Amino acid sequence: MRSTHAAIRHLEQVVFGAEWMEGIVLRYGVFYGPGTLLAPGAEQFELVRRRKFPLVGDGGGVWSFIHVADAAEATVAAVAHGSRGVYNVVDDDPASVAEWLPALAQELGAKKPMRLPRFIGRLFAGEGGVVMMTDVRGASNAKAKSELAWRPAHPSWRQGFTAP
Repeated sequence: MRSTHAAIRHLEQVVFGAEWMEGIVLRYGVFYGPGTLLAPGAEQFELVRRRKFPLVGDGGGVWSFIHVADAAEATVAAVAHGSRGVYNVVDDDPASVAEWLPALAQELGAKKPMRLPRFIGRLFAGEGGVVMMTDVRGASNAKAKSELAWRPAHPSWRQGFTAP
């Protein structure tokens, strides 16, 4: 996981260091909506429906989501209005796994997710998977909203997960 973050930081530095371009970095949240793994009938939804997407540890990892249509709109806004810098392209409602996963299960008519201790989760998902479920931190879209004149049409995963 650290090597992934280091690679991302390196790539961002290369983008900002390139004098021949503006250097805009868009950090997208977890995609959901048509054509993604988090869509009605898609793989992740089916895992949740069948109780095969467990809540690991305390589920304290905070995820930021973005509907694919909102991601596309934000990208267009960044090209039109962005300036050198980093923009988080996420919805308005970061949520812990302990909050969003049971809510999604309920929305899908499934039982509550199984709970697994961290050490068991590590066996199935690796350390990176456990970090995503327990330690990751969400992001704010305030800069993208103010500087790009962009607003997500799906401001929360709560309504957006099952929306078209």
